[in-house]
Amino acid sequence: QVQLVESGGGLVQPGGSLRLSCAASGFTSGFGGIGWFRQAPGKEREGVSSIDLRDGKTYYVDSVKGRFTIYRDNAKNTVYLQMSSLKPEDTAVYYCAAATNATPHLVIANIRIRSYDTCGQGTQVTDSS
Repeated sequence: QVQLVESGGGLVQPGGSLRLSCAASGFTSGFGGIGWFRQAPGKEREGVSSIDLRDGKTYYVDSVKGRFTIYRDNAKNTVYLQMSSLKPEDTAVYYCAAATNATPHLVIANIRIRSYDTCGQGTQVTDSS
């Protein structure tokens, strides 16, 4: 059974940094991509970043470009989201999700939650100001 577990959330001051982790277990060789999503109170879940595990390409929404970095550690079956220069509007529950290796590259690039099959429970990131 595939499982994703997020960690690394917490309180952070504006301008601060956090690194989120998404640890995968189970049939991870069936993954084509991992995406990070977030959901703020009263808002819909939105895509933040994704990595295509087949070619290593990474994708970001405009609001986080230059501030967030997604990368993987294959030996640990973990995908990270390094977040820097955090803003109050980054406050949300962050989720990681996995798409199968049948998912087209373009779909991974679009970072749409409906294209992902397995999702973790989330980790809270909160602005402390």
